[in-house]
Amino acid sequence: MRSGAKVAIVGGVFAVVASGVGYGGYNLWNGVTGGDTNVKGLADEAPRTGPVTGEEVTRTAGDFLAAWAAGESDRAAQLTNDPVTAGPAVAAYREGAKVSKAVITPGTPVGARVPFTVRATISHEGVSKDWSYSSELTVVRGQSTGRPLVKWQPAVLHPKLTASGTLRTGVAKTAEVKAVDHDGVELTAEKYPSLGPVLNELRRRYASKAGGTPGVETWIDSGTAGVADTPLLVLSKGRPGTLETTIDAGVQAAAEKAVKEFDSASVAAIEPSTGAIRAVANNPAKEFNTALMGQQAPGSTMKIVTATMMMQNGLATPGTRVECPSDVLSRGRTFQNLDRFSITGGTLTEAFSRSCNTAFIKAITKLSDKGIADTALGATARDSFGIGQTWNIGVQAADGSVPESAGAETPASYIGQGKITMSALNVASLSATAKNGGFLQPYLVARKVDDREFAKADRLAPEIAAGLRRMMRETATNGTAAKAMTGVPSPKGAKTGSAELDGQATSNSWFTGYSGDLAAAAVVQSGGHGGDAAGPVVARVLKAG
Repeated sequence: MRSGAKVAIVGGVFAVVASGVGYGGYNLWNGVTGGDTNVKGLADEAPRTGPVTGEEVTRTAGDFLAAWAAGESDRAAQLTNDPVTAGPAVAAYREGAKVSKAVITPGTPVGARVPFTVRATISHEGVSKDWSYSSELTVVRGQSTGRPLVKWQPAVLHPKLTASGTLRTGVAKTAEVKAVDHDGVELTAEKYPSLGPVLNELRRRYASKAGGTPGVETWIDSGTAGVADTPLLVLSKGRPGTLETTIDAGVQAAAEKAVKEFDSASVAAIEPSTGAIRAVANNPAKEFNTALMGQQAPGSTMKIVTATMMMQNGLATPGTRVECPSDVLSRGRTFQNLDRFSITGGTLTEAFSRSCNTAFIKAITKLSDKGIADTALGATARDSFGIGQTWNIGVQAADGSVPESAGAETPASYIGQGKITMSALNVASLSATAKNGGFLQPYLVARKVDDREFAKADRLAPEIAAGLRRMMRETATNGTAAKAMTGVPSPKGAKTGSAELDGQATSNSWFTGYSGDLAAAAVVQSGGHGGDAAGPVVARVLKAG
C-alpha cells in the first residue's frame, strides 16, 4: 500500500479519486473488482487456504474502501464476510450521516489489519462542518470460498458504531445539557472521562427539564431503549440547559486518578448524611459504567451485612466471643480463612477486623435452628441496607441482589460469594448506611427534578449502628484495612474483601470505608487482597473529601 493513496467523495456525490497514485496495483477509477476471484480466468482455481497474504490484504482493503467511497454499497458488501449486514450499513453511512464529501486515507497495513483515516464534511440544511476520525479494518479468508474478505463489524465505518446503532445527522433529539457539580463547577467528559456515559444519559433523561434548545448534530442513534445516543459532531450549537448533579468535582478528579493506577478498576463515593453521590469513576472509561451497573460478588465487604444480621437476630454483639477455626464444614462444603489462620478466644469485632470467614459461616447453625438461615441475609440486606430494592438514582444503575439461598450457597453468601451481586455504588452504600445509622438511597440528580420514588429501609437500631462503626473502626485502625487507611482522617471505618471467581487465577479486590461524611467503595479486577489494590483507591478518594 503506497503512502498518500486516497479514496474520495466529492461534489455531493461519491466518486473515486486516486490522485495519480497506484494502490496495490489497481487504479481506483476502475480497480474495484468486488473481490471476485473468478475474474480474469480465475474461475477454475481451487479456493486458497491459510493466512491472507500481504498482497491480498492490500488489494481487498483498497477495493472495499473504493467501493465504500463510490457509494457502491452492494459491491462493498460483497467484499465482506457478512454482506447481508454490511450492505445496508454502508448505504446508511452517506444517507444517515449526510456526508457531502470525504477523503479516506489508508495507512500502512499491520499484518491483516489496515488502519485508515476519514476526513469528511457533514452538511445539513445549509450548515456544514468538517469531521475526521480514524478506524481500521481486518482482512480474513472466507471460510467456504477462500477469498480474502473484510471482516465485517460496524466499527469499520466508525469506531463507536455498534450493530444496533445508526449514524444520524439533523436537529438533535434533545438540547445540550450543561451538567454541573453541587457547587456549580461544569462537568465535561474531556476533564472527567468516566462521566462521559453518565453525561450522555443525563442529557437524554433531563434535557426537557433543564431547558435549552437543540442544535444540529451528528450522532449514533443507539437503537436500544434505555441506552443513550452517542454525540459525535456539533454542526451548530443550540442553547444548553443547566442541570445540577450531586458530584463533587474535587472528589471526582481524585477518583479518576485513583482508578488509573490499575488496568480495570471502579470506585463510587457517597455522602452518608444525604445519600448524594460525590464521585463515580472507572478505568477503562467506557459506555458500560461498571461502578454503577456492575453485578459482581462483593467478597468479605458483605460481612457488614452478615454482622448486622447476626446482631439483629441475637447471635452476637461486637464484644461476644465467637469461634474462628482455620476451616469449617458447612452444608457439605469446607470453607477456610486466608492462609488458614485461626483466632482463639476472640470477639466478633476481632473476627470482623481480621476477616475471619469461619466465624460468620458458623452463624448458620443457630439461624438454622430458627428456620431462617437461607433467608435472613437477604432480609437484612433489603430491610436495613436497601439492597435489592429499586434504586432511582437519576441514571441507570444496578440495585444489588442478595437472593434466597440453599445448600452450600448459604455459607458462601455469608462471606459475599455465591449468587450475591453488587456494584461499587452498592458496596459504598453499605459503609454509608453504617456511618449514618440508616439507609438513604444514593442519588445523582435531586429527587425534586422529576419526583421519582426513592428506595427506603428501616433505620438501624442505635446499638447495632454503633456496633458496626466500632467493628469498622477497628478494621481501619488495627485490622486488614489499617495499612490502606493510614493517613485517612478520623472518624473512619473500613472493611476489606476479596472475591474468588471461577476461571480467574487471582481474586477481585474489594474495599469499602468512610471518613467524616464521605463513604466509598472500589473493586479492582484480579487485584488480590482488598487492602492491597482497592484499598488505596478508596483511601485516595476519602482523603479528597
